[in-house]
Amino acid sequence: MAKKILVVDDEKLIVKGIRFSLEQDDMEVDCAYDGEEALEKVRTNKYDIVLLDIMLPKLTGLEVCQQIREFSNVPVIMLTAKGDDMDKILGLEYGADDYITKPFNILEVKARIKAIMRRTAGKSEPEKRAQIIEAGDLRLDCEGRRLYIAGKEVNLTAKEFDVLELLVLNPNKVYSRENLLKLVWGADYPGDVRTVDVHIRRLREKVESNPSEPKYVHTKWGVGYYYK
Repeated sequence: MAKKILVVDDEKLIVKGIRFSLEQDDMEVDCAYDGEEALEKVRTNKYDIVLLDIMLPKLTGLEVCQQIREFSNVPVIMLTAKGDDMDKILGLEYGADDYITKPFNILEVKARIKAIMRRTAGKSEPEKRAQIIEAGDLRLDCEGRRLYIAGKEVNLTAKEFDVLELLVLNPNKVYSRENLLKLVWGADYPGDVRTVDVHIRRLREKVESNPSEPKYVHTKWGVGYYYK
């Protein structure tokens, strides 16, 4: 079944080029040229990935990503013309799964898309599909990729869920930031360990009643993170 991708950029030549290249790989491509149009398309369609430029009319890419995360866990790759590290980290803070800096090579874009699709496809393995883990107030549905705390669903991004699932499936095992980066983002991911710290902080803000005194995601100082 063809993968469906939304490409969002106000530069129509860039959108046209990305669309043409992705369609050569038998992907179905929708396009949007401003933030409001992008948000409406994500609300009314089911996409496998969203390629989202940061600099957009009406709503910025960061605002779009933040609003998408209120109702969807669709993987989001930010496209940014800025090379500053803080812009990249900020994109991840708003719920993005990855980022690519302009000008980019279309082969890199396709490689990132395929890497995310491989990781997403891996979540349907038979041994995980029926797995529901319950520990205290926490209930993790690995098949539906949903998290419930005290009976209330908590909306996680794709990467936040991946991190939590890995930790929960391996209780009391301490993972270094480098190891988490490799296992969750892949060995070819160009980011650094700050990406892990950002996601752990966001995860704690969502699942912990008091993030400074976590019940679920713990830190072993100087070593890494673990679940117990």
